[in-house]
Amino acid sequence: MNDFERVARIIRYLDERHSTQPPLSTLAREARLSPFHFHRLFSAWAGVTPKNFLQCLTFAHARQLLQRGESVLDTAFETGLSGPGRLHDLCVRLEAASPGEIKSGGAGWTISAGFGASPFGDVLIAQSPRGICHLSFVDGGRKAAWKEMTQLWPNARWRRDDSTAGRFLGHLFDSSLNGARRRTLTAFVKGTPFQVRVWRALLRVPSGQLTTYGRLASAMGMPSAARAVGSAVGRNELSWLIPCHRVIRQTGVVGDYRWGKERKRLMIAWESARAPLAHREPSPIHITHSL
Repeated sequence: MNDFERVARIIRYLDERHSTQPPLSTLAREARLSPFHFHRLFSAWAGVTPKNFLQCLTFAHARQLLQRGESVLDTAFETGLSGPGRLHDLCVRLEAASPGEIKSGGAGWTISAGFGASPFGDVLIAQSPRGICHLSFVDGGRKAAWKEMTQLWPNARWRRDDSTAGRFLGHLFDSSLNGARRRTLTAFVKGTPFQVRVWRALLRVPSGQLTTYGRLASAMGMPSAARAVGSAVGRNELSWLIPCHRVIRQTGVVGDYRWGKERKRLMIAWESARAPLAHREPSPIHITHSL
């Protein structure tokens, strides 16, 4: 059982028994650890104590993040800036596949892909000649995940490299960098012009804050397109890198997530707990489009 699975187990336990306010010793027993080791593991994983982290999982906290994020998102769209998508000040350049590239299915390409660990479970990531073309959490087995990924570019040559993938993921999720190094990554996506526009809008939602489908549509100048925006958000193939987990319902309910509602809640709380308000200032994002 890895750290994410232990924490997820505790969240499920609390969902069922939150009204009883179980003490640390009870949570530790559920995680199959001593209270000392549970507190240390949880604090290292979340960046805060179990008590403070659990506060970040509440409905009231989600509503508070929505209220904070309203003006921040508007400012980001007005100025063309984006909040730091990652705790180590990562910049993402989003490139869209051309119709010719989509038709070819990746013919002539060699795509390197591999499995690695993240704070939220196993991840499968793929790097094409044009950039990162796939990033997903693996829950249904590695064989099935690999097969599903390769169908995105069926004519490409696929090369498995878990070692390189592991090192990259270690950098991607390393919050200890905290702005010490800036790295620009290229996200290579396959989608309609509207979907690409929505995914670019997602990159403007700062880490540690939330928005809604309706608010995202309004910020894009399409206030009546909330349903279409929600559909595009759900088609995102680059989990975490394009932060679709930062979009929730207007009521404050987290809502669905293609990689699991429970994981989405933990991602939101993890970012919120580890990202002080002082570190949520906008930073540049570079975007190109090949359509």
